Amino acid sequence: MFDYKLLAALAAVVEQGGFERAAQLLGLSQSAVSQRIKLLEARVGQPVLLRAAPPAPTEIGRRLLNHVQQVRLLERDLQGQVPALDEGGSAERLRIALNADSLATWWAPLMGDFCAEHRLLLDLVVEDQDVGLKRMRAGEVAGCLCAAERPVAGARALALGAMRYRALASPAFIARHFPQGVDLQRLGQVPAIVFGPDDLLQHRYLAGLGIGGGFTHHLCPSSEGFVRLTSAGFGWGLVPELQVQRELAAGLLVELLPGRPLDVPLYWHHWRNGGELLSQLTRHLERGVGEWLV
Repeated sequence: MFDYKLLAALAAVVEQGGFERAAQLLGLSQSAVSQRIKLLEARVGQPVLLRAAPPAPTEIGRRLLNHVQQVRLLERDLQGQVPALDEGGSAERLRIALNADSLATWWAPLMGDFCAEHRLLLDLVVEDQDVGLKRMRAGEVAGCLCAAERPVAGARALALGAMRYRALASPAFIARHFPQGVDLQRLGQVPAIVFGPDDLLQHRYLAGLGIGGGFTHHLCPSSEGFVRLTSAGFGWGLVPELQVQRELAAGLLVELLPGRPLDVPLYWHHWRNGGELLSQLTRHLERGVGEWLV
């Protein structure tokens, strides 16, 4: 039989990124959390954590995290069916990984009423859409919004649609670097703006134009900051169309190559045995996301 106090300690250390914050969350001393992890490792006969900064689960640790994530959701279903089991009536907390551009555009207006109706608290982990699935593979999240089509073992993937990105720059940037009009070859030589080291949108876009090799760029790991830097003339960048309707209408941003957007598919991944709450959230996404995605 599993000792769920030990599994809760493992989940807290991974989700909180360390033993100290896990201890605060669980209302225990740091040494008590450490002892629970050691006891769990003794029972399974191998390490469940890599003592790094932050701690990362081992392969068996990931399997245990996947299990405890699903147990939490199934317990919520049971409490709804047997109210006497609901000791505190507290709101459910769901940990979800998603890309920053979705968070900055359509996620909030679509999910606000759902969370209020179901008394759901979200613990959002922001990852680039190309790498977000690693959080689910590690057992850290119950759901993931990303560009990967193939689900991890034990999960399902649902195609939601695509976010449309446009190559944009400020009028001043265009006047400075392209006074005679946009030159495709020069586009790879002027400063660009990239979200982070895992962001390959600009690379993909340039490759589609036949432009290979590296390019100079700023790094800006913030969707809102990305738009601000682009509007201020730092460089050109691929920006979600949803995010800059006002800037485009006001002429603060201009499309470099009209008619050449980049559509990035988004998939919703969730555990097969994630309980009714996760199923309801999935159905809500499937019904409502068409208003926002291509």
